[in-house]
Amino acid sequence: MTVTDVDRSIPFYRDVLGIPFLFGFPNLAFFDCGGVRLMLSPASGEAEGKKFSSILYFRVPDIHAAHQQVASRGAKFVQDPHLVARMPDHDLWMAFLEDPDGNTLALMSEVRKG
Repeated sequence: MTVTDVDRSIPFYRDVLGIPFLFGFPNLAFFDCGGVRLMLSPASGEAEGKKFSSILYFRVPDIHAAHQQVASRGAKFVQDPHLVARMPDHDLWMAFLEDPDGNTLALMSEVRKG
């Protein structure tokens, strides 16, 4: 994930989102997203001055509780939890927020029916 200031972003990902911080180097930070490693780094080379972002979706068991917890830690949500789709066996709920650089992140919950 490209960020403008790695040191500023570490507390957001670690403390606000609650993602375990693994380690860092100058201008790099690594987190454990349930076995997937997330690396934060500044733009370099051709990417400098351009904004690139991939949406990370964090699966949570209770989207309303997760939304409340993350918001209480200072996250700014651009969309509160809402129903996205009714599937045959579950309802898909999402909530969208941004990190300090405006990268879009989402909480998602698959609420099983019956």
